[in-house]
Amino acid sequence: MTPRTAGPAVTVVIPTIGRASLAETLAAIGPGLEVVVVDDRPEPGPRDRAARPLDVPDGVRVLRSGGRGPAAARNIGWRAAATPWVVFVDDDVVPGPGWAEALARDLAGLPEDVGGSQGRLEVPPPKGRRPTDAERNTAGLADARWITADMAYRRSALEAAHGFDERFPRAYREDCDLALRVERSGFALVKGERLTRHPVRRDGFWASVRFQRGNADDALMRRLHGPGWRLLAGGAPGRLRRHAATTAAGLLALALAGTAVARGRPICGGAAPGRPPFGGTAGLAGLAGLAGLAGLAWLGLTAEFAWARIAPGPRTPEEVLRMIVTSVVIPPVACAHRLRGELSARTGGHG
Repeated sequence: MTPRTAGPAVTVVIPTIGRASLAETLAAIGPGLEVVVVDDRPEPGPRDRAARPLDVPDGVRVLRSGGRGPAAARNIGWRAAATPWVVFVDDDVVPGPGWAEALARDLAGLPEDVGGSQGRLEVPPPKGRRPTDAERNTAGLADARWITADMAYRRSALEAAHGFDERFPRAYREDCDLALRVERSGFALVKGERLTRHPVRRDGFWASVRFQRGNADDALMRRLHGPGWRLLAGGAPGRLRRHAATTAAGLLALALAGTAVARGRPICGGAAPGRPPFGGTAGLAGLAGLAGLAGLAWLGLTAEFAWARIAPGPRTPEEVLRMIVTSVVIPPVACAHRLRGELSARTGGHG
């Protein structure tokens, strides 16, 4: 294809899992740029129906990565390109008007030691109300550094960093990890002026619980880049320590209450001669009191977490219910995923 604007030759790489939004993404990019779409849906088994072919315009190359995740899909895409620059775009974003021309201006004349250029990301706010928890999480992407919703890399920088680390199986932290390795290879990263819009998806009631799988990737980030990786990547502190305290308080309350109940049951029809029945009233009261204190700690921490999510939102009955229920579930799920990630990182497995 003949580039529509003067500037470095660029290949656009879009990993996809077959979202309907891909069509709008491709339409916004328009003709004039080389585009490679990497289909990351799992390969169908012998008894499965073949996956529906992707509906892409003529001239767009489609490759397959077999459902190995966005890191593997992007690696396949950029390694199939022959241009000096590769720009990664997600399949659920919409490049703004004049995006290709703005991309060319962003890349033109960059010094050789600049290895990447990030586009500006815009998340449209809801109209007439405050954003939900899910909408606020998506809006946070607008300030995130080096995310591959719209991120151009010099091919030589990708080669120096050996591409994306495929141990990151989700669209989470794999872009941050690459950026840190590109910078470590001696390249600078800059922000451009092109604009891309990121609409908010409706991911369902339990989406915030499913997102806790990313805690496993945080464990790998710590293993690869040290305990200060968040500061290096420009990220905000997480809530894992509070989640751990909440989970510990809840487990302690259950354990103490269970012990009190077990000790309060007579064995074989009665207490042993000469011993207080049920293990002693004072001992049972002490266990019950400790269980109550632990339960109150769990309740207070859970209520604080729920209110921190409810207060800035629209506070509709549906949103409040979702925040209360998921705020109970998230702390233990987050801790379980982090423990799984720590074990996987130490044994060389995948998160």
